[in-house]
Amino acid sequence: MAQELRHRKRETIIILDFGGQYSMLIARRVREAKVYCELLPYDTPWEKIRRLSPNGIILTGGPASVYLEGAPRCDPALFGGGIPVLGICYGMQLLGMELGGRVEQGSRSEFGRTAFVLSDPDPLFSDACFEDESCRYGWMSHQDEVREVPPGFTVLARSENGTVAAMGDRARRLYGLQFHPEVYHTPGGMQILKRYLYDVCGCSPSWTPRDFIRSAVKQIRQAAGPEQRVVCALSGGVDSSVVAFLLDQALGERFVSIFVDHGLLRKGEARQVIDLFSRRLQGEFIHIDARDRFLNRLRGVTDPEAKRRIIGAEFIAVFWEKALSLGEIDFLAQGTIYPDVIESGSTTGAAVIKSHHNVGGLPEQHGFKLIEPLRELFKDEVRLVGKELGLPDSILKRQPFPGPGLAVRIIGEVTAEKLALLQEADAIFREEVERAGLAGGLWQFFAVLTGINVVGVKGDNRHYGPVVALRAVTSEDAMTADWARLPFDLLERVSTRITGEIPTLARIVYDITSKPPGTIEWE
Repeated sequence: MAQELRHRKRETIIILDFGGQYSMLIARRVREAKVYCELLPYDTPWEKIRRLSPNGIILTGGPASVYLEGAPRCDPALFGGGIPVLGICYGMQLLGMELGGRVEQGSRSEFGRTAFVLSDPDPLFSDACFEDESCRYGWMSHQDEVREVPPGFTVLARSENGTVAAMGDRARRLYGLQFHPEVYHTPGGMQILKRYLYDVCGCSPSWTPRDFIRSAVKQIRQAAGPEQRVVCALSGGVDSSVVAFLLDQALGERFVSIFVDHGLLRKGEARQVIDLFSRRLQGEFIHIDARDRFLNRLRGVTDPEAKRRIIGAEFIAVFWEKALSLGEIDFLAQGTIYPDVIESGSTTGAAVIKSHHNVGGLPEQHGFKLIEPLRELFKDEVRLVGKELGLPDSILKRQPFPGPGLAVRIIGEVTAEKLALLQEADAIFREEVERAGLAGGLWQFFAVLTGINVVGVKGDNRHYGPVVALRAVTSEDAMTADWARLPFDLLERVSTRITGEIPTLARIVYDITSKPPGTIEWE
């Protein structure tokens, strides 16, 4: 009973999003501190926030100036609600203005790594790391500043230029930071967030994979009841794999998994999925070989968005055909994760960044109810849950892979011949990077069939054949990425192997474009 009560009254931090580029990163950092949080639109009414019984509220940064007409505002009632508030950048300026301070455009802007001087370390700066000067830096990104702090507030820190870098009202537990503690460029940022979460808000680091699994298994059992059956579309990716293992633990033989093999996976991955899940799951595992069907639908299609639409629609069609043939199925389980929910605008007032086929896009006429056990998790948390469930590293450490698979790494029409070429080239590249021990430091590394043919020489004869581009990037979250400086001898080995082992290929090139201005994928 105590365990049930704890889950019902889970410690929660509410993050109000004012449109800052780091809003989701703040949420990830709070989760890394093992505290549950939810990201909501900035104009969420106080009554809705109050019903969630949050332990604290964080106001994010944003691009607007708080003193201009039409600037985003939160419900002012939350400042008097007795709940701790931390404003970051725009959030601090809003806190300052709403409570009687003065905010103006500064005489100089502050951008990038900026030193600050502490005047009152308690409580946000009470961590021992701030005794060292190397920790007293913050990542600034602002033109406006709090010129006068509100009544009841004290200045906790000033930047090297004299602007208010941090302020606080200890009695009302209201705090503001002009810099961004959530970014890696603020060396003591995580310590500041932890002091706010643990010391100011009274949270404990209890949001753990094991705790989540216990809760998720219980909720799945409650939803499905003692007899109802659940079907899951299994792609072999991290999200659907973790869902399958959760369902297996919760329901056993009442769970059916369907793996739609569209033929667009990397070399050997389909067989890996079949071997793992047919062996590990208690319930029925169904493998559908739909490779020819997908290739037929893609015949003559060159536009990348058209490829995406065709593959998404065909995947759903194949899955539903099989699911509906199974008889009495009550629930559909899918691997929706928290960024999908946020980006699809599923929170009230949120902008739609991109639509995800597993967030409200599946046909409703079939009458299945949804089970989405990962809906509260970020990708890194999904991997931690998967590790706790016993998924192998071959699944958990798999690099990000586009939903349409290799279809968007083949520029132009997708054919069986092109797929075979790309799968071989990509496998060689991945094998050599892993053998060199560099895979762990890369976000993604893959091959692209460019759709260009060039002249070459093989065996003293003129050869005219395709060009393969190699792409390897480093990144923290895929919002930005830098091209990886792979060793020349590694690139030489890869080029020699690919052109030697795949006779039709004529040339290998290496992509040195960062994001921005490029993207990680080519299409």
